[in-house]
Amino acid sequence: MSKDAVESAQAVAPEAPATPADAGDAGYSKDLKARHVNMIAIGGAIGTGLFLGAGGRLHNAGPALALAYLVCGVFAFFVVRALGELVLYRPSSGSFVSYAREFLGEKGAYVAGWMYFLNWSTTGIADITAIALYTHYWSFFTSIPQWVLALIALAVVLAVNLISVKIFGEMEFWFAIIKVATLVGFMLIGIFLLATQHDVDGTKPGLSVISDHGGIFPHGMMPVVLVMQGVIFAYAALELVGVAAGETAEPEKVVPRAVNSIMWRVAIFYVGSVVLLALLLPGSVYSADQSPFVTVLSKIGVPAAGDVMNLVVLTAAMSSLNSGLYSTGRILRSMATAGSAPKFTARMNRSQVPYGGILLTCGVCVLGVVLNYLVPSQAFEIVLNVASLGIISTWVIIMVCHLIFVRRAREGLVTRPHFQLKFSPVTEITTIVFLLVCLGMMWNDHEVGRKTLLLIPVIAVMLVAGWYGVRRRVAADTSRNPSELRK
Repeated sequence: MSKDAVESAQAVAPEAPATPADAGDAGYSKDLKARHVNMIAIGGAIGTGLFLGAGGRLHNAGPALALAYLVCGVFAFFVVRALGELVLYRPSSGSFVSYAREFLGEKGAYVAGWMYFLNWSTTGIADITAIALYTHYWSFFTSIPQWVLALIALAVVLAVNLISVKIFGEMEFWFAIIKVATLVGFMLIGIFLLATQHDVDGTKPGLSVISDHGGIFPHGMMPVVLVMQGVIFAYAALELVGVAAGETAEPEKVVPRAVNSIMWRVAIFYVGSVVLLALLLPGSVYSADQSPFVTVLSKIGVPAAGDVMNLVVLTAAMSSLNSGLYSTGRILRSMATAGSAPKFTARMNRSQVPYGGILLTCGVCVLGVVLNYLVPSQAFEIVLNVASLGIISTWVIIMVCHLIFVRRAREGLVTRPHFQLKFSPVTEITTIVFLLVCLGMMWNDHEVGRKTLLLIPVIAVMLVAGWYGVRRRVAADTSRNPSELRK
């Protein structure tokens, strides 16, 4: 965009204050409160990656897993901080797709939007699969086929999303409360066990548990490096703060608080929890088949520990599915108004909810129900790795957009808000390199990861073919909406 174009846009802005910079932002309610956005940020930072995934990673990497969570958490914070700055520059429910449109052009927005859709639609399949698996934990549900439970879960969360954004916010608020309360409760129990030197599976907890079983790196550095890719995915959904900001009345107040709090949440909940787990039991005791929290609680004889934690993990999966339908609905609407997504995904109901995009994501999740019917034992692992391609590409695009934004600010074309990502461009470039390295490490996983990376050329061909299918419509919509900020 030229400097003259920016000055022209600024000149006409007072005459048409009701016209948003992104046509996809028109028509939304502002019903999300500060507590909703704060808890969406917490919910995005705490999920099944910690409650369930930490067990297998502790077994493979040992206590050094805490370092892996800390390093990945720092880079995840950089991404959200960059997005937060862009949000304060121009709040948009289209979030990074809208910013990609401004700083990378329509092709950039097209790639950003569809890769994010790939991420959340496949994550949605993983979520409904997980929900069905966790529900089967209780004998009452074992006779119900896995695909039926997956379909019921999808129907419930779809209904919640279609009613109103306020209901979505409330649901996420209480989901996050459950997750935080569970972690705080476990950490208090863990600290009590450490302070009283209470036996855990016949062993006194403390530093000796680490030193007597191989130290911080019991299996060397390589296992720690290899778990990074999975740890990064554990932080997926942090970018929801940027999407939710478009439906809150005071993003300039809410977003900085929510983003800044992410770092200490990572330090306390992820790093703190893993350190406690490592001090209570050797890494070899934990496994991928059981939540590490259940492992500890069962060793000290806490009744119904498995039932409680299974309910929490079930809640985390429901929260993820809820967030996926919410975010893709908004992202697809932003794309549809620019012509790069089907027109029906721009439609909104009386409650100002973009139901078209939500239903499209839901339609892909129905394919997940079919997958659960055909290959119930492999459905989860298949889609989870595909989703990782989407989230890494989304985060890379956010950092590239921020790089261009800062460059234009230095040229005097835009103004940076007071809430900024520091040390640009070093921070963005370092983060992008780290994310690409994590992606490359999937090659070491011969069974699933390598096959996932081989999908990249296939996805690239599909994106190119799709662009040639929509480019004329995009050009036509661009000419009809000159008020939109496009490159």
